[in-house]
Amino acid sequence: MIQTDSALRNIKVRFPGQIIIGKNSIIELADEIIGAGHVHVLIVTIDVLLTTIGPVIKQLQQKDIKVQVNTSITREPSYADIYSLLITASGQPVDAVIGIGGGSVLDAAKVIAAQIKNDQTINEITGNGLLKKRGVKLICIPTTAGTGSEVSPNAILIDDTDNQKKGIISPYLVPDTVIIDPALTYNLPPDITAATGLDALTHCLEAYTNLFAHPFIDMYAFEGIRLIAANLPKAVSDGADENARAQLAIGSMLGGFCLGPVNTAGVHALAYPLGSMFHIAHGLSNALLLPYVMRYNAISAPARYADVARALGCNSLGTDLETAYAGVDKVRGLIKQCHLPEKLSDVGVPRSAIPAMAADAMKITRLLKNNPRAITISDAINIYEEAY
Repeated sequence: MIQTDSALRNIKVRFPGQIIIGKNSIIELADEIIGAGHVHVLIVTIDVLLTTIGPVIKQLQQKDIKVQVNTSITREPSYADIYSLLITASGQPVDAVIGIGGGSVLDAAKVIAAQIKNDQTINEITGNGLLKKRGVKLICIPTTAGTGSEVSPNAILIDDTDNQKKGIISPYLVPDTVIIDPALTYNLPPDITAATGLDALTHCLEAYTNLFAHPFIDMYAFEGIRLIAANLPKAVSDGADENARAQLAIGSMLGGFCLGPVNTAGVHALAYPLGSMFHIAHGLSNALLLPYVMRYNAISAPARYADVARALGCNSLGTDLETAYAGVDKVRGLIKQCHLPEKLSDVGVPRSAIPAMAADAMKITRLLKNNPRAITISDAINIYEEAY
């Protein structure tokens, strides 16, 4: 049950110093760097974006700004990936880090910015509130509407020693400047649009139904659910739908606002083993489990899940629980409309792996504690079985 005194609970919200939103707003990046007087810039991005950001790089170089470009992050980043990137970047000074890409790139850029002038090891900053400082400017520019990493205090890395996903949570990971340019998402393929959009939806949904939900965050979570549900199918079917892309980008950002003060819960905890064990993309992992965890949770927070259903576009039914279950069906319909796999068996997960996945999920206590209904290892096994 959601805590009734949630408005009395202290939360800390760290917003970026500046958020620039609009079509083609990436053109403002050069002015941000030049105006701040930075002279050594590291851009963390991916190869496919080099042509898009080429004009910005040229502008910076024409102002005698030294630009390093690193495209080594091609998957969810590990500790080893970060150390390797840091070694590569150590050849010259860096006073600003710019992340341009999806969640993996942004998470990497955030950690790199924190570590460049920091003597703490990555192990020492893993956890909540352990990072003590960040000494360089950080700018994040998302190219998917999914993780919300561009505004969140979180970065998720894979620990190479045990293959577990681990979180670094700190206000120092919140960027100084964020540029939300929907035009950067126009060419995103339908399957990635769908998976990242459902990831963003899950952020909002799990924040709103969280055991530690807070009214200040509720307004971002509820509106994020509404925007994403109304626009995701349109963006999947027509990637050039500028309005749908813009609404999705804003919805994703709203989901990012939820990640620090409230965070996610059971869906994400159960999704993590799909990524670490089978390298299934994070957004798809969430989509595969979302309706099953929703149905499991609804009985413990029917009013909250009824609100979710209404934000998804459902009408109120006879009881909150009936309305909540209509919301579950609506999410199933969204997944089907987006042409994503609907079962674990559809993505090659063997049924024999379910006990190991459940055991791994039980280690994600920082998220499981937020779930409105307790999840035991046997519950996790049952949810995986239903999703199979």
